[in-house]
Amino acid sequence: MQTRLLSAADVTEHTTTADVVDAVEEAFGAYARGDVQMPAKSYIDLPRYNGDFRSMPAYMDAGEWDAAAVKWVNVHPDNEDRFELPTVMGVIVYSDPRNAFPLALLDGTTITRLRTGAAAAVATRHLAPEDASSLGLVGAGTQAYAQLEAIATVRDIDEVVVTDVDPEAVADFVDVFENAYDVRGGSIEEAATCDIVSTLTPVEEPIVHDVGPNTHVNAMGADAKGKHEIADSVLEDAAIVIDDYEQCTHSGEINVPWSEGRLDDEDIYAELGDIVTDTVSGRGEPGGPEGVTVFDSTGLAIQDVAASHVAYEQAEAVDAGTLFSLVGTEI
Repeated sequence: MQTRLLSAADVTEHTTTADVVDAVEEAFGAYARGDVQMPAKSYIDLPRYNGDFRSMPAYMDAGEWDAAAVKWVNVHPDNEDRFELPTVMGVIVYSDPRNAFPLALLDGTTITRLRTGAAAAVATRHLAPEDASSLGLVGAGTQAYAQLEAIATVRDIDEVVVTDVDPEAVADFVDVFENAYDVRGGSIEEAATCDIVSTLTPVEEPIVHDVGPNTHVNAMGADAKGKHEIADSVLEDAAIVIDDYEQCTHSGEINVPWSEGRLDDEDIYAELGDIVTDTVSGRGEPGGPEGVTVFDSTGLAIQDVAASHVAYEQAEAVDAGTLFSLVGTEI
C-alpha cells in the first residue's frame, strides 16, 4: 500500500469548497451526537521563538464514512518578516481507521484555511438572516479569502467590505474579487454593519464596538488566551454560539470577558453542533435567536478530519498528488 502526498497546490486544485462546508457540518453533527473522539488540543509554547506548536488528533464517525487524522500545526507571528514563511503551517496525517494505514499526508496549512472558512459558513447557514447579502471582513489576510469563498456557498453575497491595517492587503483582496462582487475597502465600522461579519485578527483589545441590529458575526480570530476582537457590550447583547465549551471559555472570543465574570453559562445560546442536529433552533426557526448572533470559533480537530476526508477522496478520484511508500508493510 502507498500513501498519497497532497501538496498545497494539490489540495487547492482538487478540493471543492462547498463539499468541505457540508463535510464540516457533518463533523459538527457527529460531535453533538457523541460520534467522535477528540482529545483536547495540546500546546507546546516556544517563547524563545515567539511561537508555539499544537497537536490536534481526532476520529469521527459521520455515518456514511468515518475517518481519523492528526494535525501538527504552529503559530509563529514573526515568520513572514524573519523567514519569509507563513505564520501558520501544518501537516496532517490522514489514516484509515480500519487498520491505521496513513492514507495521505496533506498540507495542513491549506486544510486549516479551508476548514476555518467552512466552519464560518456552517454557522452562517444556521444563524445569518436568509436574505443576508453583504459581508464584512475585518482583516484581509489569507483567511479573508477563505471566508468569502465559503460563505458565498450558503448565502447570495453581493456586497463585500474589507478592512485591514495594511492598505496593500485590502487592495490585493479587492483586485482578486472585484469582477465577482461589489467589493471595496472600508472602515471597521462599515464592515461591522454588514449582514454578516467575519473578524480575522489576532488582537487582544476589541476593535469591533458596534454591529448592525441583525448582524451575524463569525468571531474567528481568537484562538489563544487573551485574544479578544469584539467589545463586551456586543457580546453581552448577542446570542452566542460556540464550537466547543472548553476551548471557547479558555481561548475563544469569549475567554476574556469570561475570565472577568462578564459572561457565564447563561450567556451561551448553544453549541453549533446542537443547532446542526436540530436539538436547538437556528435563526428563523421557532424559538431561534433574533438580533445579533455571534459564532465563537476556536477550531476543532474534527474539522480537519472532515476537510482532509474531502481532499483525499477527491484527489484519489483523479489520481492527484504523489504516491510513495512511507510505511514498511513487511512483518
